[in-house]
Amino acid sequence: MGTLILVRHGQSQWNLENRFTGWTDIPLTAQGEKDAELCGASLSEFHFDMGFVSRQQRSQKTLEAILRAQGQNNIPTVSDSALNERHYGDLQGLNKAETIRKYGEEQVRQWRRSYTIRPPNGESIEDCVRRTVPFFREYILKEVAAGKTVIVAAHGNSLRPIIMHLDGLTGEQAAALEIPFCVPYVYSFDGCRMTGKEIREVPGMEVKSTAKIG
Repeated sequence: MGTLILVRHGQSQWNLENRFTGWTDIPLTAQGEKDAELCGASLSEFHFDMGFVSRQQRSQKTLEAILRAQGQNNIPTVSDSALNERHYGDLQGLNKAETIRKYGEEQVRQWRRSYTIRPPNGESIEDCVRRTVPFFREYILKEVAAGKTVIVAAHGNSLRPIIMHLDGLTGEQAAALEIPFCVPYVYSFDGCRMTGKEIREVPGMEVKSTAKIG
């Protein structure tokens, strides 16, 4: 029996400032690290055999904080750009509320939550699916199917494709999915077959979402 745990990184500095982050390598806030440690404490019954992270430090530091809370370290960890956040192109670094005032709420909603529409010079969620799901099938699922307990600390738009694949969601359902910071999605497997899912509450966590514009 294998276990897959998916966790969105903790709050980053640009999450706090309500900015489009994308591929910009922004660190966690102190609260983001604290919430990641609380996430780790909520997973105390698990011993991780392997971890997967993106190339971005907010993903990597989240996994480090989770492991620190559990007294684990030096687990085999794979870092790959297939798990990077969605590239927001020309929007990266812009304040989301200011972007709405400039382009209109509906245009920004389409850039953020349409499955196929790309922001200027950026990726759509569909683009993220094309790079993330093949990586998941080839590398992550193989380890879970072998009976390992695997944790993936990544980003909202690289976890959406994985959850879409596992839960059988449509593209539009996946695009509308809200994935909170540091809330573990725990999947149980028998080989490659998913047998259970739990979205686990994390006691004491302060920041679950960006909240300012959804």
